[in-house]
Amino acid sequence: MALLTALPILAVFAYIFIPSAEVWQHLVATVLTDYLLNTLYLSLGVGLGVLLLGVPLAWLCSMCEFPGRAWFEWSLLLPLAMPAYIIAYTYTGMLDFTGPVQTSLRSLTGWGYGDYWFPNIRSLAGAMLMLALVLFPYVYLLARAAFLEQSICVLEVSRTLGCNQWQSFFRVALPLARPAIITGLALALMETLADFGTVQYFGVTTFTTGIFRTWYGLGDHAAASQLAALLMSFVFILLLLEQASRRRARYYHSSSKYAQIKRIQLTGWQATGAVVFCNLTLLLGFIVPVTQLASWSLANWRTQLDSSFIILIQHSLGLAIAAAIFALLLALILGYGKRLHPGPLVSVAARLASMGYAIPGTVIAIGVLIPFAWLDTQLNHLSQTVFNTKLGLILSGSLFILLFAYNVRFLAVSLQTVEAGLGKIKPTLDNAGRSLGLSSSAVLWKLHMPLMQGSLLTAVLLVFVDVLKELPTTLILRPFNFNTLAVRTYELASDERLAEAGLPALMIVATGIIPVVLLSRSISRSRAGGSTV
Repeated sequence: MALLTALPILAVFAYIFIPSAEVWQHLVATVLTDYLLNTLYLSLGVGLGVLLLGVPLAWLCSMCEFPGRAWFEWSLLLPLAMPAYIIAYTYTGMLDFTGPVQTSLRSLTGWGYGDYWFPNIRSLAGAMLMLALVLFPYVYLLARAAFLEQSICVLEVSRTLGCNQWQSFFRVALPLARPAIITGLALALMETLADFGTVQYFGVTTFTTGIFRTWYGLGDHAAASQLAALLMSFVFILLLLEQASRRRARYYHSSSKYAQIKRIQLTGWQATGAVVFCNLTLLLGFIVPVTQLASWSLANWRTQLDSSFIILIQHSLGLAIAAAIFALLLALILGYGKRLHPGPLVSVAARLASMGYAIPGTVIAIGVLIPFAWLDTQLNHLSQTVFNTKLGLILSGSLFILLFAYNVRFLAVSLQTVEAGLGKIKPTLDNAGRSLGLSSSAVLWKLHMPLMQGSLLTAVLLVFVDVLKELPTTLILRPFNFNTLAVRTYELASDERLAEAGLPALMIVATGIIPVVLLSRSISRSRAGGSTV
């Protein structure tokens, strides 16, 4: 199973040995430097942005008391439900020359075209801002969990040694939370490298857009695969750095006692600053784009809400539900197999099966298409020889390849959630079940699954929402005349029909809110020793 899920990655790397000198010379002479620099600048800008937003917000909502804290601690996760390409479309529609902001500015001042300067949202800096606004919850999520799990005794000891409240944060709490912060940063950067819709719409040439153009524009599959292999190398380096950071960090609590958190009471300008900071981040990252999407949807729902839109919903929900169920089944097999046989071979296999989440969707799509297109060719050749007929693209032209790619991409999400649920069940329960005559599969079905219903539901919901938002994989691998909400949103936005893209985009965002609320509730209950609210 692990080898099957790793097949796309192996297929992409295999193309390194296939020569494509002419196309590579063209890429090196024209756009490869732009791909490298823009990808690097985008990663640095987004990384800095998510740190400057995520870490302070996590500290404020975890360890401080100010008006509205209970609301902000879960609502700041809502931008996680907003796909980056949708917020990019929304702000473009609001801030471009014909949008409501500049139109209102011209009507108030009497200015005309060329009389004033206005920042261009369709730029590298704009892409950095859009991605940072929707990806900072990765850092906020893990940093807040790390702050909540820290022993209050450690912070109190730092106060007795002469540190004030803010010195305790910078010198004690922040270093203790560093592994979690680095992990959140790595997740945000992997999502940045995987992004296609935002950078493509803003005209920023990165590796993901270059792979797509080389595959479809130049028609050179080998060169596109080699670009994908180069991008994967960057992703693997990022993963190795993240693992090395965690391996070097050794922080332990010397006490198992967790007292109730005594929050820092913010007053005056500090409380006002905290409220403004939280409100501004939530406003820009979620409320403003959702309000604009709702406005567009209300203005166009009569023309948009027809039978074709219902079909889009059916396609999207059907794919998301099927992919989530398949991912859960595979995760149960891998997770329970690792529990039964916790040896190095099974552990490596589970790790191999989880690698797809770190790979951009364009790379996954190309890696899946290569072996399945070859297999279709062989099957058609065999059918032509034996039965004198062709089967067609029964694998690479069907929904099967799309579901397979989704599972390669998102199996890690389901597997980690299932492993976390299994890890909370004591091994003695397995022994008790086996002593009563239950087989291994019966122990899983009758004992483990009822006890981990919450984890299973979370795994299904997370994969469901990820599939619903996924754009590049669906765009490349979907069968002919088969659209989803994500693809339809992309098509309308690409045609500059942003108002018409509001309704399908709003449907995607609304669906993503459910797992975000579940994640927030899970974090709030993560601290030992009592409630954190």
